[in-house]
Amino acid sequence: MPASIPLLLLLALAVMVVVHVVVPKTRPILWKVSAALGLVMLGLLMYLGMFYAPPEAFMSNVGRILYVHVPYIWMAFIAFLMNVGCAFAYLMKKSWVTDALAESSAEVGVLFGAVGVAMGSIWARPTWGVWWDWDPRLISTTVMLLSYVGYLALRSFTEDPERRATWSAAVGILSGVSLPITYYSVRWWNSLHQVQSSTASVDKTMGSVLLWGLVTLLCFLFPFIVKRYEIARARQTAAMELPPLEAPRPEAA
Repeated sequence: MPASIPLLLLLALAVMVVVHVVVPKTRPILWKVSAALGLVMLGLLMYLGMFYAPPEAFMSNVGRILYVHVPYIWMAFIAFLMNVGCAFAYLMKKSWVTDALAESSAEVGVLFGAVGVAMGSIWARPTWGVWWDWDPRLISTTVMLLSYVGYLALRSFTEDPERRATWSAAVGILSGVSLPITYYSVRWWNSLHQVQSSTASVDKTMGSVLLWGLVTLLCFLFPFIVKRYEIARARQTAAMELPPLEAPRPEAA
């Protein structure tokens, strides 16, 4: 996929999250607008994917799952990239806000990634003849997801907030190493999995529907992350009597 598209999606997500965090007045409405827009776009995506886009040249109608499978995986990548960015931000300037955003983006990324892998398995059954194959792309994706599951497990096993935030930030950055490995696995090794599907690698009509699917899932990714972020911040506040949501954490002594 052209680098500009995922980067623009990541930038759009970052802008919406920053607005949600910094401008308290937007919190009751922004995520609702995003979710409502996502529902409308999802209905149109179902129509576009089923009736507007042409059948895939080799897989025929089975290939239509592309329009949801790929967006789910890309949303997982974007959420994990956000986790890495927040982890770096926390280590550079300790803040409960970036720690909570790192936690929420990792958890939502695991959710979207798991759904994407499940859809890939459904896709594999009629095309490969098996639900699962020990293919480099599948193995690297599984390792990526498990690394972030480990990240979340570390957070639940560590009671000291300062230690939990610091250790999990380090683990989040280390887990981020799996992202380029997963992305390039189909190019670096002999893979049964096809190369990355993108707006540049498919028919123009299929590419437009795929892009529509990416934006649709982004509309759902944002409310998932910010609502999970609010849960994380509420827990922090309740446990440590921290400042309001928009305020950064004081520097550690």
